[in-house]
Amino acid sequence: MVLNYIWIAFFVIAFVVAVVQTFVYGNTGIWTDIMNASFSSARSAFNISLGLTGVLTLWLGLMKIGERGGVVAVLSRWISPLFSRLFPGVPKGHPALGSMFMNVSANMLGLDNAATPLGLKAMRELQELNPKKDTATDAMLMFLVLNASGLTLIPIGVMTYRAQMGAANPSDVFLPILIATFMATFVGLLALCIKQRINIFDRVILLWGLGLTAFVGGMFYYFSSLPEEKISSYSAFAANSILFTIIVIFIVAGFVKRINVYDAFIEGAKEGFKTAVMIIPYLVAILVAIGIFRASGAMDYIVEGFATVFGWLGIDTEFVGALPTALMKSLSGSGSRGMMVDAMSAYGVDSFVGRVACTVQGSTDTTFYILAVYFGSVGVRKTRYAVGYALLADVIGAISAITVSYFFFK
Repeated sequence: MVLNYIWIAFFVIAFVVAVVQTFVYGNTGIWTDIMNASFSSARSAFNISLGLTGVLTLWLGLMKIGERGGVVAVLSRWISPLFSRLFPGVPKGHPALGSMFMNVSANMLGLDNAATPLGLKAMRELQELNPKKDTATDAMLMFLVLNASGLTLIPIGVMTYRAQMGAANPSDVFLPILIATFMATFVGLLALCIKQRINIFDRVILLWGLGLTAFVGGMFYYFSSLPEEKISSYSAFAANSILFTIIVIFIVAGFVKRINVYDAFIEGAKEGFKTAVMIIPYLVAILVAIGIFRASGAMDYIVEGFATVFGWLGIDTEFVGALPTALMKSLSGSGSRGMMVDAMSAYGVDSFVGRVACTVQGSTDTTFYILAVYFGSVGVRKTRYAVGYALLADVIGAISAITVSYFFFK
């Protein structure tokens, strides 16, 4: 229901802003810009779905091998003590636990292309447990917020963009992103645990929380001790070598189990193709709304309003140039990447604003994209309080990113 109101608001606000642009500023071309944005956004949505088709078929095929080979069941048992507490509605040993763990792991390694198919598979398995097929369950909401908060230990994508644009040290945002994304995930999950009345003082949850905090702290210590030029290459090596090792383990396990690995892959790949086709209408709906909102100039007004308020409060406004990235982050992954690149181009790749924009980009995931794709893939229309808690994680991530950037780069 909330997503329905937000979707309507994008169009209504864009229309109002366009009317103001026309009758107050005489900008009659705004209507052409809006309609062009609607067409280009619809085309982009289809292209994204088309691009996802190959990735989905690949990873769901590999996951089918992992299931048949027993690897996913082993992962489910391993993660079960924690996930049985965070997802009390999911039975122990259920395949969804393994899929969710694989999805979270891929996100932490910064491997978005692998994470999305695994997340969609997890949602389908959670939907099998759902008594009301059009309404999100508590487990779905927890899983979505976990994705939207986007805990990323190795932000390969952001560092790659910085390298392509000639940054003196592309990995200088690595540690700020690590802190910001950890804060977003921590606050998002804590708030949702309180909402769902999950005992956060449970021994298992506390041990995992302390363990993850120690792990993040250890990564912070290790990478801060590396030469600056080594951080990017070491992190990319770690992420991709771990991922390929998992693929080989799946295949070898299938061979040991004496299953037909090739046939298992094809069966899972067919599921991936069907999923890719199913999400096209949902992607078109959300990306067209966002494109129109952006083309109308509404986003520019919001940024200018924030700058005015911060200046009036006496807060340093140097970071305001990175706000478009922060505001677009919840709405569109490609849009926020575009804003990040634009900030680096306009202010300089090694400027304060450029670095803040990169840190914000890596702090969380794309909330409305995840809402549209994940819930759309299983036909869930009533998302309950998913938007509010996912946006809370986004806000915490953005605030943390800006704050930590002042500490590292000023």
